Amino acid sequence: MTSVSRRNFVKLASIAGLAMPFVSMNFSFDKNKPMKPKALQEGDTVGLISPAGAIYESLPFQLATEALEAMGLKVKPSRFLKARYGHLAGTDKERASEINEFFADDTVKAIIAIRGGSGCARILDLLDYNLIKKTPKIIAGYSDITALLLAIYSQTDLVTFHAPVASSTWNSFSYGHFKKILFEKESPLLQNPERKGDNLVQTEDRIQTIRSGKAKGILVGGNLSVLTGIVGSRYLPNWKNKILFLEEVNEEPYRVDRMFSQLKLAGILQEVSGVVFGKCTNCKPSGGYGSLTVDEILHDYLYPLDIPAFQGTMIGHIANQFTIPIGIEAEIDTDKGTIQLLHSAVE
Repeated sequence: MTSVSRRNFVKLASIAGLAMPFVSMNFSFDKNKPMKPKALQEGDTVGLISPAGAIYESLPFQLATEALEAMGLKVKPSRFLKARYGHLAGTDKERASEINEFFADDTVKAIIAIRGGSGCARILDLLDYNLIKKTPKIIAGYSDITALLLAIYSQTDLVTFHAPVASSTWNSFSYGHFKKILFEKESPLLQNPERKGDNLVQTEDRIQTIRSGKAKGILVGGNLSVLTGIVGSRYLPNWKNKILFLEEVNEEPYRVDRMFSQLKLAGILQEVSGVVFGKCTNCKPSGGYGSLTVDEILHDYLYPLDIPAFQGTMIGHIANQFTIPIGIEAEIDTDKGTIQLLHSAVE
């Protein structure tokens, strides 16, 4: 996903109320159990950060604050929440410092990004991972925030959360899953809603099985283009015994194909135990002599792996989103299109 397309998508969503050849000795090899942050409670203070793209209007800040307050939380804006450096929400040093400061702040119980965009990969080497490991707490977001979530998990074993950003749509579906996992310490079954409407069969949010079966593993993933952008760095985990989940937005199929090719050539696809692909929103070809479909690309890369895989789950740049804990074991059933969390993600 290009920075321009991601910025435009999140900008529009916010206004509407939406919102391995490359082995490194510094990878986390899951020698220890995952480090779980403490659950949220009403009255807790959450730190609101903008670690990627800048927001140019005032309304998204208001909507994000009101949404978090409606959950019973207090909101503490970061020092550089409204800063700007080009298309970024401040310089690299500023954006990294707000994360480090909130991890060091005992009054802040969780950290949530106000939006994605681009630029998180620029600050991965500026985060204080020793501090983060000593003061574990919830950090949540999606899209470009994928880079932060994967880096923090790989360097500290802290469970992180692929979840709506603060300016997302906090409808009953998205908030309901967020609340079950982060407030109520539940380990729910994640399953698409069954809504036929006036139709004889369900036509929206359907599951498509790529390879039939069940698989257990540690959930790891996020935005496809952001993840592939840090392949070869030390900020990704070991992929053995992992369930890889992915989503994308505003990328033409040939770009999706290129990114899956990188995952294959890096040896990542060959290591994982199963694959879940969410939504590829607005991933249509622009024209020309022809194009592979996203369905064909997923089949080309995932079916030959002979591991359970399915597509269509509620992960992505969509209004109704699951909250997915990175670093928690789950079991997928690709015929039913379900993700069963096997443990609570918070303490």
